Amino acid sequence: MALYVQKYGGTSVGSIERIEAVADKVSSFRRRGDDVVVVLSAMSGETNRLIGLAKSITSEPDPRELDVLVSTGEQVTIALLCMALQKRGFEARSYTGAQVKILTDRAYSKARIQDIETERMRSDLAAGRVVVVAGFQGVDPDGNITTLGRGGSDTTGVALAAALKADECQIYTDVDGVYTTDPRVVESAQRLEKITFEEMLEMASLGSKVLQIRSVEFAGKYKVPLRVLSSMVDGPGTLITTEDETDVEKPVISGIAFNRDEAKLTVVGVPDIPGVASRILGPVSRANIEVDMIVQNVAGDKTTDFTFTVHRNDYEKTKKILEKVVSELGARECSGDNKIAKVSIVGVGMRSHAGVASKMFDTLANENINIQMISTSEIKVSVVIAEKYLELAVRALHSSFNLDATDTVSE
Repeated sequence: MALYVQKYGGTSVGSIERIEAVADKVSSFRRRGDDVVVVLSAMSGETNRLIGLAKSITSEPDPRELDVLVSTGEQVTIALLCMALQKRGFEARSYTGAQVKILTDRAYSKARIQDIETERMRSDLAAGRVVVVAGFQGVDPDGNITTLGRGGSDTTGVALAAALKADECQIYTDVDGVYTTDPRVVESAQRLEKITFEEMLEMASLGSKVLQIRSVEFAGKYKVPLRVLSSMVDGPGTLITTEDETDVEKPVISGIAFNRDEAKLTVVGVPDIPGVASRILGPVSRANIEVDMIVQNVAGDKTTDFTFTVHRNDYEKTKKILEKVVSELGARECSGDNKIAKVSIVGVGMRSHAGVASKMFDTLANENINIQMISTSEIKVSVVIAEKYLELAVRALHSSFNLDATDTVSE
């Protein structure tokens, strides 16, 4: 007998038929004697509908009241699932985040979990009940309802698994696991049996949309075994876990992530003096614009070209800020390009294999793809290229690093 925390996303509970299917799946675990805590999102599209209602009254809803409103979506699904489980002969109880006492800080719409009271859940589990908890929400020290931000139900699931010391946290989605890259781009992409927390964090931060980054961070911090599965079809999914030092067969590269939502800006002819980077990026940071990759090239005339990337949605706003910075610094001009993409190779195997970056660069060169920027870490190499070459680059790299072959999947 094991304890599982299972999280089901919006598409998995998007209709009565889907909720009935979730009830069938949960029931199968109970029949074999396992304890189950279920975390649910709101029905697909419901949170957007609720936000739309708020925006129809005011363009800037009060943050406290908005959290009260959007937290109601999950109450619908948790109650309906309990009814479906009871119909199947299993005792089940639903709880909102406030009822469970998922304690958070006071940051409405982006709260962080600080503590979880487990007594009520443990009592229900001991009595043979399925515990069904509303994801995405909690309660602050003053008793106010808070929400955790988009994708917050993943974080709720992992946090409950950590607090209850569950055997596994299972994230049920509309995909059957983590793939070597997006199967819509590379048909031969392989589902991974296993991937490390480090690799999954890199993949998530670099464009993979399978899991919310905070949930992977949480799982890694508390060493919660995390498994991504499909709620639509049965299968083993992908286990996200700590690095196995004894696994000598692990591939050099586990996956390829990419992001189309990038834009590049360059301040040309900046005086090469101390503090210039701060004077360029300071105003950008104060405008709440996140900077990703940064490259600085020093010329022989004691000037430098300073290039960095931002989210494509922030391109025009950033360019306006830099136009003012150019005149203040006495730089020559500000140029930009919002038709770029970032492609990244990720793998803990890079630590013990030399020549990975050069192989990536050779592969792109063979396809006549020019590299505009490069960023590296211990387990990833990222490059910025023209967006029109994105899919060609991903397919070429996937083949070059033998990710097409089924033997890249750990059994």
